[in-house]
Amino acid sequence: MNKYIILLRGINVSRKNKIPMADLRDLLKNLAFQNIQTYIQSGNIILESEKSKSEVCKFIKDGIKTKFGFEVTVIVKTVSEFKKAIKKYPFSTDNPKIVAFVFLNKKTSKTQIEIKNIGEDKYKIDDDIVYLICPSGFGKTKITNNVLEKKLEVIATTRNYKTTTKLLALATE
Repeated sequence: MNKYIILLRGINVSRKNKIPMADLRDLLKNLAFQNIQTYIQSGNIILESEKSKSEVCKFIKDGIKTKFGFEVTVIVKTVSEFKKAIKKYPFSTDNPKIVAFVFLNKKTSKTQIEIKNIGEDKYKIDDDIVYLICPSGFGKTKITNNVLEKKLEVIATTRNYKTTTKLLALATE
């Protein structure tokens, strides 16, 4: 049995793409996933399955489209990929409120991109993740999902330090 951490992008934001977590858990149970947990309302799931990462992604994406009537980005990671991402974080985590992880749907060969006016904010691209530290705050940073998606030609979803480490803790309990 494989344990996965699934990240949904763009649900329950500004009254768009509403998915109650209880309904999401019911859907996942009906799709034959096991030991399902959700964390907060922003689309964080931990579950177990015999399916591959790509199969899990397709089943969840298709299930949400069928049950809720809209498409969402689904990024599936293994527990070991999450551990590696946290371990490789290249910046200080002394102030976790300015730390974030941008998970990408596929690896990128790019290691640098041009983003104007980022001030003290920093990023590091590493295959299928972008590490962020944003002293200006996430509400003001120019290093956004949309910018990264356009420049890297990927789909991205961001999680802050607290959420990322909590998901790993829940997955390894």
